Parts: sequence; C-alpha cells; structure tokens
Amino acid sequence: MSHILWKTLVISPVVLGVMVLVSARAMATKVPASSEDIKAKVVQIEAPIASSASIFIQTGQPQNQQLVAQVKTDDNKVLEEVNHYSSEGKNQNSLSQVTSVSQFSDVQPTDWAFQALQSLVERYGCIAGYPNSTYRGNRALTRYEFAAGLNACLDRVNELIATATADLVTKQDLVTLQRLQEEFSAELATLRGRVDAVEARTAELEAHQFSTTTKLVGEAIFVATDIFGDNTGNANNTVFQDRVRLDLQTSFTGKDLLHTRLAAGNALAFNQVDNAGLPIDTAEGTQSFQIGSTTNNSVIIDWLAYYVPIGPAQVYLAGTGGIHSDYVATNNPYFEDYDGGNGALSTFASESPIYRIGGGAGAALTLPFGKGGSFFKPSSLTVGYLASNANNPGVNQGLLEGNYAALGQLNFSIGDSLSIGATYVHGYHGAGGGNLFDFGGGLGSTNRVVGTGQANTLSALNASSSNSYGVSAAFRPSDKLSISGFVSYHDVTGFGANDDYEAWSYGLGVALPDFGKKGNVLGLFAGAEPYSFNRPGFTGNDIPYHFEGFYKYRVSDNISITPGVIWLTSPGQNSNNDDAIIGTLRTTFTF
Repeated sequence: MSHILWKTLVISPVVLGVMVLVSARAMATKVPASSEDIKAKVVQIEAPIASSASIFIQTGQPQNQQLVAQVKTDDNKVLEEVNHYSSEGKNQNSLSQVTSVSQFSDVQPTDWAFQALQSLVERYGCIAGYPNSTYRGNRALTRYEFAAGLNACLDRVNELIATATADLVTKQDLVTLQRLQEEFSAELATLRGRVDAVEARTAELEAHQFSTTTKLVGEAIFVATDIFGDNTGNANNTVFQDRVRLDLQTSFTGKDLLHTRLAAGNALAFNQVDNAGLPIDTAEGTQSFQIGSTTNNSVIIDWLAYYVPIGPAQVYLAGTGGIHSDYVATNNPYFEDYDGGNGALSTFASESPIYRIGGGAGAALTLPFGKGGSFFKPSSLTVGYLASNANNPGVNQGLLEGNYAALGQLNFSIGDSLSIGATYVHGYHGAGGGNLFDFGGGLGSTNRVVGTGQANTLSALNASSSNSYGVSAAFRPSDKLSISGFVSYHDVTGFGANDDYEAWSYGLGVALPDFGKKGNVLGLFAGAEPYSFNRPGFTGNDIPYHFEGFYKYRVSDNISITPGVIWLTSPGQNSNNDDAIIGTLRTTFTF
C-alpha cells in the first residue's frame, strides 16, 4: 500500500500537466506526413516537448551523411510523421531546455494553462522551448509528439521516484496516467522499432563505406561558347566543351586535408586573328574552365596538395599542380572560384594576374594575426615557394635551380567589410623561352593563361628574373554588394640585350550576391589584361581592355547555369584589330 501511495505522490502534478498539454494542443488534429527525406545527421523532434524526447540517427562518419539522408523504405514510413514536425523547424536551431516558465515570451500569467506549465517546467523539467524563447502552445499536436513527450515525462517521474521526492496524488490520477501509457504504447513501440531499423541500416553503410578518412567532391562543367568579330568570328565556330574534376579529400586528424584531384577536359581557347588573317599572339579572353584541360578528356592528377595546421600557422605542401591562389587570399570574392565553374568566366576576372606567375611543387606558410570579420579571413602574413620543374633532376632544373616563383603577401582585414592585400612575387625563368604568366608551365612552355604576347613572352636565348608588385582589395558594404579590384606591376630583367620590359594590369569588379534569388550572383568586371609597351619585335602599343558580365543562376544546391559575355578591345594591343566578343553559356554540376 505504501509503495502505491508513494508513486501516487509523484505522478499527480504530471497527470494534470499532461492533460492540460493535450487539451491546449488540440490533440485530435491529425498532421499529414511530410514527403521530405531525412536530411540531417541528427533528427530532433521539432516540438516544445521534453528535451530528452529527441530521436537520434547517428551516421558515425561525415561522409555517410548524404547516404543516410536518402534511406527511405517502407519500414520507416512512420518516421515520416516525425519528419513532418522536424521539418517545421528546419530553419530553427534545436530545442533548448528551459528552467522557468517566464522564459517563454508567448506564455503569459493570465493564460489558463500557465500554472500547469509552470509546474511541468520548474518542478519536473518536462518541457523544452524553442531557441527564440517561444513555446507555441496554440499549435496543433500530433499523437507522435504527445507520445514522445509523455515518455519523457514518465522517465522524469521514475527519476523522482528514485530520489524519493514527490507530493500526494489521488488514485484516479494514477489510473488516468496508466490509461495514457497504454493508449500511446503502440506509437512509442513503433518509433523505437523504426529508429532501430534505421540505425541498423546506418551501421551497414558504415561497414561498407567508401572510406573512413576520405570524401569525394566533384565538379562537372558543360559549356556552349562562341567568339564574334569580323576575322576572328570567321576563324572560329560555336563549340561545346567540358571539364570534370574529382577531388579526393582525405583527413587524418580532422584538422588536416590532403587533396588528390583527378581532372579531364576537352576545352580549347579561341584563336584570334588580325585584319590580315594572321594569328594574334595573345591569351586574352581565356576562360577559367579551359585551365587544366587535357584537350581529349584523358584523365590526369592535376593537383596533389596537403594542408595542415602547425600551432596557429597553416602549412601548405604541393606535390604537383600547386598555384599561389591555393594558399593566399586573392581578395576577389564571387569572382574567384579557383578556376571552377561558379565564379567569373575568364581567368583575368577571377584573380589578379600576379597569382598566375609560376606554380608546380613547393610549400607555403600562413601566419594569422589580429582578428578579421565573419566575411574575411583574419589578417595574415603569407610566404610561399613553387617550382615549375621540381621533379626534373637535369641541369638547371629541379626544386632550386629551375623555374620558380616566391611569393610574400600581407593581408589586412579592417573591420567586417574591408580586406586589403599587398603582394610581392619574385620569379626566375630559365633560358629556353617561356611565358611570365604560365601558371607553372615551366621551362620552354608555351602555356599562357592571361594577358597579351607582349606581356608574356620571355627571352628564348637568356634567362630572366621578374619582380612583381600587386595590391588587391575587397569591400563589402552590405550582404547584397561586393566591390573588389587589383593593380599589378611586373618588372622583368633579362640576362641578355634588349630582354628587359615592364608590364601592367588592373581591374575592378562589382558583384551582387543573391540577386533575384538566394545563391545567384550578378557580376560585372572591367580592366586591362597584362600589357607591355615598346618591346622590340612586337607590334601594338594600345591598352587591351577587358569587359565582362555574367549571371550565375542557382537552379539547385548542386546545379548552376551561368550565361555571360566577354568584350575585348584592341586584341593584341592593336586598335587596328577588330574587337572580339565571346558569348558563353556555362552549366556547372557540383557533388
């Protein structure tokens, strides 16, 4: 008798609160099941019930997150009911436990259920609220929500019994609570069974997963593009080109990251011709998806690099395919996408040409100082060294004696909206020809990715050294506007006669993120691609202006379509050459 009485002491206030909760929530209202898949690794019941009533579906490894999100079979149909009220608060944070009913902004002392809620919250801890301090007591309650809440309160009752603290209740209250337990036992058993089934399938996925340390990130670009202009237009046709990158990202400690990227493509840049029908020696108008193309869709490892923190510093090691923008801030948001398919169309609008000098294998170190805002990284000092022919043991080759580019940059974040970078790059270019902006093409390479022939062409007879200076800045006055730009100066000293020259470049871009729709970007960019005046053996002393506009339309989280136009004036630094206009429709798939 005393044992039953003791349980009765505990349960009476809970019975009253539960009955009030049922009445206040119009339990008879049946909420339709949602058709959405479970997208989160941890699915929580999104209703102001007990904080201990959450349902956890743990994948164990981040790379299985998407796989678990797609598990949708007949065996877990009941979970769709849970999914409904989980998705109701998709844009909210998880439930939070409250310690006082006064923490609810939408519960007033004059409400008829105030005292019952106060008892449940402050005496029994059976109620949790939303992060915005609301209870939402006027919302319809499903049987599954109520079953989970009831179960949590019963667990709390058992705890109170164990600690021997309670007040007297009537036998009728105990009978009522027992009836509620029996009525909702089916729902609770169903929920437990379905969650157990999903957990079993999750364990199976973990046992047969791709890798415990590696995830695959991919990008595929389809492009239809053409170039217009009298002679240039006649010399080219509309083309459909592609490029695919598959990046294996491996982490050994959770903080480091090894990139092993496979690439293939068939993209070729357009050939521009002058009024005499002869080819113009220029890389103007090169588009970013044409970088790293294998021309015939053969597969190569185009980038192998490792990022690892050492204390406050970030270390970058490149085995092949390293470029300066891998490890240093370019201060060109929304235009820079590391030559991917979601930034500017051209290599020129993507980043300052100073980052296109050299590349290959090497290392870099970034030391942060100060504190930056949420949009820009903290202020930092970066030093890096990349050798173009590091793998070649031949004479005047290798890591130290072949072509290389050493970079130093100070990057300053001023408040939350302004970032400024000051960059210096020293390069060595061995005898045998080559180009200044060769992106790591190396000795004798014909590779050039930006600028005119006058700004690119190095002496074929003698070695050269270059000293380049650049300033870049990005200003973001609001979430809907970003302004960025750069200026670079390049002083090339040849070791033979008449091998010296100077080159300049500058550009300014305006980006409107979320223009028309969240995730969209409207970008406008204008400037002068790298050019050089009065070089012996070259014709043309006009400034080659570059104008570009694009609109990235986000079809979904994984697909974007970007139409755009590039207008080139005075190609090859010669105003006698007809202007060239490039039209592009780019579709990018990311996964």
